[in-house]
Amino acid sequence: MAMKIKKGDNVIVIAGSEKDKEGKVLAVNTKDNTVIVEGVNMVTKHAKPSQANPQGGIIEKEAPIHISNVMYCVNGKGVRVGFDVRDGKKVRINKSTGEVIA
Repeated sequence: MAMKIKKGDNVIVIAGSEKDKEGKVLAVNTKDNTVIVEGVNMVTKHAKPSQANPQGGIIEKEAPIHISNVMYCVNGKGVRVGFDVRDGKKVRINKSTGEVIA
């Protein structure tokens, strides 16, 4: 099935402890149906000192969220996304307005 959320999309969280938070999608995992959203679902990770991080210590980073818990966001509101064929190409559209999503 085609993913309706892509990397770089602005999304709003619609369920869970992070509900109503907005952010940009940093990564999409199609195998697990999860997304990583900037600044949402932050977890603390204990890192050993390494070449890249010589100090080590506690790092805060984003954890994945299931794709069903996020919705494409336009002007602070979640909108449903659909697909349509326009000019011979399959494009994503905003279901409420019919506009093409870039």
